Amino acid sequence: MSFAKKLIKWYHKNKRDLPWRNTDDAYKIWVSEIILQQTRVEQGKSYYLKFIEKYPDIRSLAEADEKELLKLWQGLGYYSRALNMHIAAKQISLMHHGELPESYDEIIKLRGIGKYTAAAILSFAYSQPYPVLDGNVKRVLARIYAVNSDISETGTEKIFYKKLDEILDKKNPSDFNQAIMEFGALHCVPVNPDCKICIFIKECKAFNSGKVDEIPLKKRKSKVKRRYFYYIVPFNNKNNITYTFLMQRGQNDIWKLLFQFPLIETTKPLSILELRKTYEFRKMTRGVKYKISEVSPAYIHKLSHQEIFAVFIQLHISGELHVDKLIKIKAKDLEDYPVPRLIEKYMKLHGFLRNKNFFEV
Repeated sequence: MSFAKKLIKWYHKNKRDLPWRNTDDAYKIWVSEIILQQTRVEQGKSYYLKFIEKYPDIRSLAEADEKELLKLWQGLGYYSRALNMHIAAKQISLMHHGELPESYDEIIKLRGIGKYTAAAILSFAYSQPYPVLDGNVKRVLARIYAVNSDISETGTEKIFYKKLDEILDKKNPSDFNQAIMEFGALHCVPVNPDCKICIFIKECKAFNSGKVDEIPLKKRKSKVKRRYFYYIVPFNNKNNITYTFLMQRGQNDIWKLLFQFPLIETTKPLSILELRKTYEFRKMTRGVKYKISEVSPAYIHKLSHQEIFAVFIQLHISGELHVDKLIKIKAKDLEDYPVPRLIEKYMKLHGFLRNKNFFEV
């Protein structure tokens, strides 16, 4: 039995029942692939279902309100994925009559669609023989063929694509691609795979040379950058209504275009006394009467190459803080704004999102 047939047979017996596998709708497949980038399947499934319910087709996504889109995506992270999809949906509506193109050369031009996503859409929706290459596939190929070079290097990627071209079932690329990814996700896992019951035990060079734990090779992780965030959480009561203030993050950093409380970022941890002496805090509160009502413990939020240490300082103020592009909102409407997961966690722990009457006097 060929590699492909053996793999597809395993897949039909062991595959998970996932909602995006029950369709050949290119749009739904595209949505699922973007969500599953940097996201575990179990977490991604609920987001996928909510996303398709809210935006059932390309047209509805193209016409989506950006703030509502980011709010729906809240908690998934890597928000540029959602923003790129929004732009791509507009491109598709304008240039492709609202349908994802079936041409590789055309689909690869769309915002946020790279080599892997293009291959996934074309093979799953249109049965075109393009191989997919994600982390799971790299691990399977590296072990079976004992690829000893760093899997993140361009040269190694070329080796993988050459192997895939040799073993891809060109008559059934959809099942083959899903099968090899599923095999890596469920069986040929990163740590302690059950090699003794593997269908490729005879073919796997890593197993037969005792190198399963050494392959695939990965370069050392880059140094993690530490950042210290001090969020000023301001409340202002007027006519028995409590107001707060938000600002929108820019385009060139993490969490772009999400909303947050006024922020002071420092290069090292500060005490509250030290923070109050900074130029940024003094400028922000110039001429404003304020009272610090609460200081949170530090929240630690880990990203791929960054570690955020965040402290939230609640202020009761008179007037408004001196911060550019500050938005004044009713505090009870906070949950309508898309915010980073870190801030959402803080607000939930403080009851901001559980009771709309929390702030009313």
